[in-house]
Amino acid sequence: MQTIDDRRVQFGEFAGPLAHGASFFDWQLISTQEIAAAFDYSFAEILGDDGIPYAPVVVSTSVDRYPRIGETISVETVPRHVGDSSVELVYEINDSDGERLATARMTHVTIGPEGAALELPEDVKAAFADASVDRDPSVGPHDGTDTGEGLASFSSSFEIRSPHIEGAELAYFEEYPRFADVVLERHLETRDTTLDDLRGDKEPYRIRDWRWEFKAPVLFGTTLRVDCDVLEVTDETIRIAHELSSDGRTNIEGITEYGCFDRSGAPVAFDEAMLEPFRA
Repeated sequence: MQTIDDRRVQFGEFAGPLAHGASFFDWQLISTQEIAAAFDYSFAEILGDDGIPYAPVVVSTSVDRYPRIGETISVETVPRHVGDSSVELVYEINDSDGERLATARMTHVTIGPEGAALELPEDVKAAFADASVDRDPSVGPHDGTDTGEGLASFSSSFEIRSPHIEGAELAYFEEYPRFADVVLERHLETRDTTLDDLRGDKEPYRIRDWRWEFKAPVLFGTTLRVDCDVLEVTDETIRIAHELSSDGRTNIEGITEYGCFDRSGAPVAFDEAMLEPFRA
């Protein structure tokens, strides 16, 4: 199903000359709403019953290229697997020439007012099952041998306030990679450098491959802590273990691999100066 069709990437979706990494999360969320409505189990219906619609449980994504200012993107979204209370969707994001920009896999559940996952209505489950496709894209971070020896760790915290929340009074899905980016930039400052010092004709520290598992929602009014442990540093990858927590419990944990891209959006190698802050 075409859930976004020839959408011009808008000014607020950019960081510098390329789309912000959080925009991929936002396009996935828009696409989820479109497919939910098409299968007659809409966000509005679930929110009207005080539920949390299509909450992500596991998100895996790989970015091939970042779109530039003036480009248009399209997203095709299809169900891959459906269970009693969950549905896994595959998202393929393409440019105007049909070239792949990114691929994502997300498993969703709907959370009821009591906090438990709700079973899908039988007709909705049957419709998802009938539409399911046999696609098994390999996305997300690679399987590395992560020692972290001689590498950095850093953390920071945020108050979850009104600009960060969506209709269910929870931290907005798109905000999580923004929080991770802010922590990374604060870490650069502790190493006496900034993103502007390092950019030049390259755009470093763009999320490229990630797998995040969502353990619990982040509530309005809480303090969210983001802990980052660097696991690997190479010319192509900065691999970081992320844990986002609040009130003593883990909300999100996963692995994020950051890449470096040129101003056309294509992947390139990091400069040595870009890697140095992530060594202990």
